[in-house]
Amino acid sequence: MTKGQARAWREHREELVLEAPHGPVDMRDWFGRPGKLGIEIGFGMGQALVAWAQEAEDWNLLGIDVYQPGIGALLLGVEHAGLGNIRVLADDARRALAECISPGSVDEIRIFFPDPWPKKRHHKRRLIQSEFVASMARCLAPGARLLLATDWEDYAQSMLRVMTAAPDFRNLSPSASFSTRPNARPLTRFEARGLRLGHSVWDLAYEKIPRPTAEISE
Repeated sequence: MTKGQARAWREHREELVLEAPHGPVDMRDWFGRPGKLGIEIGFGMGQALVAWAQEAEDWNLLGIDVYQPGIGALLLGVEHAGLGNIRVLADDARRALAECISPGSVDEIRIFFPDPWPKKRHHKRRLIQSEFVASMARCLAPGARLLLATDWEDYAQSMLRVMTAAPDFRNLSPSASFSTRPNARPLTRFEARGLRLGHSVWDLAYEKIPRPTAEISE
């Protein structure tokens, strides 16, 4: 951590961070208000999450990550921007969604540039797998959105296959394939440089399919 990140961690950790909590977290109590709930998983250094919080002041936004320097950088960004609508779960995303998030309580999940685990023997470690997608579906409300992005073509194709097979999601791209970069995802300097060099980024956008009441009750 930098000195600034370490200071932000010390000063804001107790108020804004929960580390591997056990059982469901009462989001309304933690944020101190009702509101739509958005989650960014693997938020890096927090720039996109801070931008989201600035644009959607009425949303309660939760970042899930385990990288302490990144959490420290996010807390520093929250401090500098004077934001009150961000909280952090310092936890593995798989466990956090399965144990800490109430079913149907989330209005949007964003996962931008997750670790691609490029070596074939490591593909099983990739986050976007059918079991994790099912866990996200459990947490998302009907009609909620899931936004994904990667700059690895092989992972992009894998994501598309997994999501196409997921029964709870509808692809929001007219071509039922990849979408253009949504306004919701800020263009970072790193990405802009990559695009100038001819690199590609693949975005995917999905909606949690609302199920008829009769079907839900069966």
